[in-house]
Amino acid sequence: MEVVWDRGEVSIRDVMETLNARTRRDRAYTTFLTAMRRLHAKRLLRRRREKKTDLYAPAYTRDEYARLRAEAGVAALVDEYGDAALAQFARRMSDLDPARRRALQRLARRD
Repeated sequence: MEVVWDRGEVSIRDVMETLNARTRRDRAYTTFLTAMRRLHAKRLLRRRREKKTDLYAPAYTRDEYARLRAEAGVAALVDEYGDAALAQFARRMSDLDPARRRALQRLARRD
């Protein structure tokens, strides 16, 4: 996802070349194909065809994705642990610097 976010729209080969350049052991094209198809199936990537090449773009910005993951994570914790999870969140909020706490409260009201 980092490569896609950085570039905006990429082919599987673009991602493969970028990531393989960062490692000692190259991964096969089919590895990247599988991963990107799965991200597309999960609706994290949009796909469009240009001639014989599929191009992928992020469905969400980094910030949007982070917010969605945080929402899902918090919901899962609250579903599983109920008031214990909420009490931990409240304790963490009370430990924050007051300016940071106010900023987070403003952010929570915006969403």
